[in-house]
Amino acid sequence: MAEARKDGPTRPNGQRRRNIGRKLRRAGPLALLTFALILGGLVVRAADPGVFGQLRNIVFDEFQRLKPRPYDPNSPVRVVAIDNASLERLGQWPWPRAVLADILLKLNELGAAAVGVDVILAEPDRMSPENIAEMLPEGESRQALLSALEGAPRNDMILASALLRTPSVIGVALDKKAAAPGVDGASAADEAFAKPKAGFAFAGDDPRPFLPAFEGATAPLAVLSSAAAGLGALNWTPDRDRVVRKVPLIFTMGDGTFVPGLAAESLRVAQGASTIVIRASNASGETAFGEETGVNTVRVGALEVPTSADGGVRMHFSRNAVERHIPAWWITEGVVPPDEIAGRIILIGATAPGLLDIQATPLEPAVPGVEIHAQLIDHMVFGNALVRPDWAPGLEVLVFVALAILFGVAAGILTPVKSIVLGILLLTGVGVGAYYAFAESRLLIDPAFPVLGGALTLLATTSWVAIREGRERRWVRSAFGRYVASDLVEDLASNPDRLSLGGELKPMTILFTDIRGFTTISEGMDAQSLTAFINAFLTPLTNVILRHKGTVDKYMGDAIMAFWNAPLDDADHAAHAAETALDMLIALDAFNAAHEGIYKPVSIGIGLNTGDCCVGNLGADQRFDYSVIGDDVNVASRLEGQTKTYGVPILIGPRTARAIMAKGYACIALDEIKVKGKDIPIEIFTLVGGPNHKVPEVFENAKGAIATMVAAYRDNDLTGMAAALAALKTFDAPELAALVNIYEERLLVLTLPQETAAEQPEAVTALKAAAGITG
Repeated sequence: MAEARKDGPTRPNGQRRRNIGRKLRRAGPLALLTFALILGGLVVRAADPGVFGQLRNIVFDEFQRLKPRPYDPNSPVRVVAIDNASLERLGQWPWPRAVLADILLKLNELGAAAVGVDVILAEPDRMSPENIAEMLPEGESRQALLSALEGAPRNDMILASALLRTPSVIGVALDKKAAAPGVDGASAADEAFAKPKAGFAFAGDDPRPFLPAFEGATAPLAVLSSAAAGLGALNWTPDRDRVVRKVPLIFTMGDGTFVPGLAAESLRVAQGASTIVIRASNASGETAFGEETGVNTVRVGALEVPTSADGGVRMHFSRNAVERHIPAWWITEGVVPPDEIAGRIILIGATAPGLLDIQATPLEPAVPGVEIHAQLIDHMVFGNALVRPDWAPGLEVLVFVALAILFGVAAGILTPVKSIVLGILLLTGVGVGAYYAFAESRLLIDPAFPVLGGALTLLATTSWVAIREGRERRWVRSAFGRYVASDLVEDLASNPDRLSLGGELKPMTILFTDIRGFTTISEGMDAQSLTAFINAFLTPLTNVILRHKGTVDKYMGDAIMAFWNAPLDDADHAAHAAETALDMLIALDAFNAAHEGIYKPVSIGIGLNTGDCCVGNLGADQRFDYSVIGDDVNVASRLEGQTKTYGVPILIGPRTARAIMAKGYACIALDEIKVKGKDIPIEIFTLVGGPNHKVPEVFENAKGAIATMVAAYRDNDLTGMAAALAALKTFDAPELAALVNIYEERLLVLTLPQETAAEQPEAVTALKAAAGITG
């Protein structure tokens, strides 16, 4: 049998350093991956591609759907609706402008603070009577009608007169292209913008580069724009998906002229203010650190409205508030409740779907445009617009970086499943937090970037760990599948961190077993027959080892080396090794019975020893095995060899004996011997039974006499030793023959005459050594 390797144990401090180094090596690639993902996320965020803006809009739209702004019945604005019912009563659109004049005058009489007309009146009224007369064929009837109408006011003049008597604002449509010379409306536009109704002032940086810019306009007739108290742009700036989310308060023309929106102008007229003040970056009280960052607020009369950099208001929409709509026919027929008009801003606009003044909002795909103007006035008065603060992008980046770092750390210390569960909870928390900021403070914090970036980091880091663990599991199965029980292999594969690779010092129990008289048994066998015999013999013994949580270290011809308490911890490693040794004897009896007449009867010796050993990957860089080394390994090997001397199948060391006797195993002390390479003798025991194995009758009866004999030998009580030997001989048991012979030889040497010891000291010393006398 090959001799067990001998080496010193690894120092604990060195082992700890290797464990730390292994963890750092494993964490290093994960940290690099996490850093790369963070860097990539920051680069993408800095570029801010259009898809990010679309995602933000989708998220913010969903927030609005979850919590739309409730309609306030105390709203300062009402809509005189050109609806289907009014079209049925007053005729198809466009109505004669005398009808609009009648509505304006009646609203003025009811105490409207301002009336905004969300209609472009760029051409003369075709429904004016004189224009209708011109449409008649030539003849007396046409001439008579023209004569009758001579001196009567035109409808446009009637509307102009009503505009003069009413705090009114009429609409203008701005255009990206300037009107060509000679085109209808060009001169009217020029005249309208040559005499703006509102005065403008700005503080800080020039706001013009930030405001929506237009070159041309479709403006009202000059007579109407001159008569109105205000002129307001009807334009929207929808996003690429044609949804209106933000409404500008101020526009600019190509010549630098400021143009207020209809809502801002109506609010100015209602307050009797003359000037709109724009506060931009670097104005007094506005911190921009010298950078031109755009518009901050717009002051209309007594109201100062926070805006985005382009002078727009991010709308927190309510559902289309039909309760604020007053059908136009209620006004013409005088059935409108006066308190619905008095002191309010009134907007006249189309709500009938057929008139095509329909816009999309985050809440609804089709809303009358005049309703958006009305809601904008609500925002300006109540101050409940949505705000995306300057610090929001920085916070979003910070949250992404924090999530990425946390997910990287979690992937390194948690299982992939736990990391994913933690990630889902945190990502959900970010989304809920962003919604809470919207619902409670009307803040627009974008969760899309940190959530998507965090989710990508979570997926990448957990996938990397899962792949690494899968590779480790395959390695564990490959490395230990032939040496450890299958359930232990799966436990190791599922928890590779429990495996200490590279060597660690720990208490272990070592087992060696070998066939007695193998040369005699193998005589006459060819190589093929011998291989079949060895495989048939080793298989049942290996199964016993694996069944009791042992690890097969190696096969050495007909011998087996195994150990307990590695690679997985086993608090009862000594007891499991003892149970294995006893079960091996049963498995050997079954083997001999099954192969009776095929092979000669086989007997084995088993050595068990417990001690602190070094276990781990041992060998060269090119090839290594998971094995165990140390002095106590060598002792176990020597004990197996001594079973032939003492004639017992199992010999165990003192530490093993103490551990297993406390668990109910029967052990008998046989002697103290010096094993090869050791100067201090150790006590040896034979294992004869346990909780699941009955003690053989011969040992049950002889254990007292054996104990007396061993004690007498230690005390040099030759008389007691002789008496104990005489008692053991009465059993006439083959199991005790070798032990009796050993002690008889010792008794013979110890009883030599003193003269012989003095005359032949060298011969007596040799006899003592041969008899195993250690004292």
